[in-house]
Amino acid sequence: MPVNDATHSLSSLWPLLIFFVAAVGLVTVMIGLSALLGQRHKERTTDDPYESGIVPTGSARIRFDVKFYLMAMFFVIFDLEAVFVFAWAVSARQLGWAGYVEMVVFVGFLILALVYLWRVGALEWSTTRHRHECRPSLDALTRTGGVRPPQG
Repeated sequence: MPVNDATHSLSSLWPLLIFFVAAVGLVTVMIGLSALLGQRHKERTTDDPYESGIVPTGSARIRFDVKFYLMAMFFVIFDLEAVFVFAWAVSARQLGWAGYVEMVVFVGFLILALVYLWRVGALEWSTTRHRHECRPSLDALTRTGGVRPPQG
């Protein structure tokens, strides 16, 4: 009997094998055809970058502040949770109370992560020095009820 079970489990994987072979074959054919049929020319402007009809000025190697990458990662992390919450919402009745508790724990961890990022200052755009420089004027605004104190 064990041989029959092994044969049955292997025979159920043939659609996956066909899909894999078809995907690899399609990629191979597409790359091969583009290599055979593609244009081969070398002109002076072939390697120049094209920026929507605008002649590029300066280097394309501009350094971005790491805060942009952090915000992008935070967006992906906290946006991906919407997929899980949506999947839970679609099947909430079938999951019952166990699914509800699991979703509460999941959202709780996300809230804890957000609070942690907030407390660490990962969501702040200004530097610590800039915050301390701006702080006295902000304190004065709150003491005067939103009316700016006289400058002088």
